[in-house]
Parts: sequence; C-alpha cells; structure tokens
Amino acid sequence: MMFRLAPKTALPAASVLALLLAGCGAPEPSGAERPGASSGPVGAQGPLSAQSINDAAYQATPEPAPPAQEGQPAAQPQPSPALIRAQVLLARARFSPGAIDGLGGTNTRQALAAWQEAQGLEASGDLTPETYQRLIQAGGQPVTTEYEITQQDVAGPYIGVVPTEVEPQSQLPAMGYGNIVEALAERFHVSEALLRALNPSADFNRAGQQLVVPSVGQVQLPANVARIVVDKSQSAVMAYDESDQLIGFFPATIGSGDNPTPSGTLKVNGVASNPDYVYDPDKLSYGTETERLVVKPGPNNPVGVVWIDLNKPSYGIHGAPEPETIGKTASHGCVRLTNWDVQLLAARVKPGVQVVFQG
Repeated sequence: MMFRLAPKTALPAASVLALLLAGCGAPEPSGAERPGASSGPVGAQGPLSAQSINDAAYQATPEPAPPAQEGQPAAQPQPSPALIRAQVLLARARFSPGAIDGLGGTNTRQALAAWQEAQGLEASGDLTPETYQRLIQAGGQPVTTEYEITQQDVAGPYIGVVPTEVEPQSQLPAMGYGNIVEALAERFHVSEALLRALNPSADFNRAGQQLVVPSVGQVQLPANVARIVVDKSQSAVMAYDESDQLIGFFPATIGSGDNPTPSGTLKVNGVASNPDYVYDPDKLSYGTETERLVVKPGPNNPVGVVWIDLNKPSYGIHGAPEPETIGKTASHGCVRLTNWDVQLLAARVKPGVQVVFQG
C-alpha cells in the first residue's frame, strides 16, 4: 500500500516522488422517513439535555454492562452525562478520548490517566471526584453548544454507502462522507450514536435544524512538537515540546502481530494533507487485488486526511476513516489516529522531529 500526495503538500519536493505505505451507509434519510423526526427544538429536556450535561454532578466511570442471560438481549450501555462532560474537557485539554461517546472504555481511561499524571494526581485512569473537579476548573465554559444545520451541510456531496474494499473505492471521485450524520459527528468529535442520542427528534436533512453538540472548541497544541512517542503497550501517541513537557495525548491503532510497527527512533520527513492512497500489489504482503489502484483523497480514504511521513520507507502516522475503531483494532504497521487528532498533531510537527517507538 502506498499513497500519492494531493496538489497541496508540506513535504519536500524530493519526498513527493514516491511515498509507500507498508500496510497501512446509505444517504441519511429525510425527516419524513424517520419516526419521531421533528423540526422543533432538540436537546431541551431529558437525561442527555444540554443542561443535564453541562450541570452533571460527579459520577464514577460506568462499569461494563453485565453479560446477557441466555435467551435475553444484551443490555445496551447508556451514555453518562458526567462522562460526556469529562470527555469534552479532556479533548479541550489535548488529552484525547477519541470519539466522545459518553460510554468510557480504554481510550478514555488512558486519557484520564495521562491527564492525572500531568496534574500530579494518582494516574488511576478512573474518573475520581478530584479528577472531575480539576477538569471542570480547567475547562471553563459549558461543554455543549448549539449548531444550526446549513444548506451546505445538507447538500454534501455525500457518497452513500462507503465501500470497504480498495477496488470500488478507486472508482469514486473522492472518498467523502457517507452522509450528513457522519460528517457532523466527525466535525464535533462525537460518535454518530451519541449525536443522535443528543438530538433524538432532529431532522438532520433540514437546513435550519438546531442541534446540541459537544463544544470541543478550536483546540491547538500550545507549542511546536519536539518529540513524538508511540507507545505500543498503551496504544497511544504522545507529543512533547522542547522542554520535554507532554502537550498532547492521542489514542492510536498501532500495528499488529503480522505487520508490526517499527521499533527504535525514527524521524519525520514531512506532512501531507489530503493524500491519495495507492494500492500496489507488487509492494504488499496482504490483499487480494492484482492491479495497482489509486483511491482519491477524503475523510474516508484509508489513510484519512493527513499523512505524517517517517524516514522508514512505507511507514507513517496518519488519519483513519472510522474514528470509533481507533485503539480497538490492528493496522498494517502504520500508526492511525482519528482525523481530528492527526490534524492537531500535524499542525505542530516539522521535518526532523524524533519519533520514538516503545513498549
């Protein structure tokens, strides 16, 4: 697998010539087709209302749902207002929980542990009362905001069902969003399920529809990145400044047993935005396609919207088309982040930055 740069790139000209990667739903129905859809206000009441989330009192990290009894449907975990609030505050602090879902899990626990350690607290990964209060004190303003769907949001364009195989992907003019819900969920760093739960009566295809969404704000790393650590044991990427201060923590999908991520220390060659993805069977050890195929740029491109090129051929840190799978699946050797996290990291990365693989 390899990728080719779109016209705009921050890579040196020599690097543009050949960059190789080592392995690295239907359109949203209209409101009339969705039961309960309404053009009225949403998020005004109920356990996941804006007020319930912004005023949420401390609640311990939810325990996993117990196994279902034989013959009974599995219990579905319910989003916690307090955990939604904590996840938004972690994202603002640049300790990313991945996709905000109100459910917790490994990504949230590791983000909490890293933030606790940075604050001089016990790095338990638990949402303790002290951690919760510290997050609130540091986070400031409400953690939700209102967003009005625009005509441009409705118009897209959207590609419908997103192909999972390279050959049909290569037939598309761009690897855009499948539908408006996917596009809005990624814009606000939230899972599609939680976006719908926050707005149960919304008509997502109506311009002017008001939504309640996480208020993640315009997060930026406070300084240039001097060192990146890829921690395989934690499935995380950490960014440090020149004083060796941790300034960013991101959940990551890192390699697999068959296609391990490198060890030791590498360097950043450069950063490319909106890369093509090139499948070349002559340079791959996986896949069934027999011809060289090019997949055009877009958020659902196999390498997402940003590629951070490393000085080991075919390896890099890049985005991903499915943010909710980050940290929970294997990659083909490269390091995957959510599209929004890799954009945040790439904005402060320059050629020559060290990338240390450990764990």
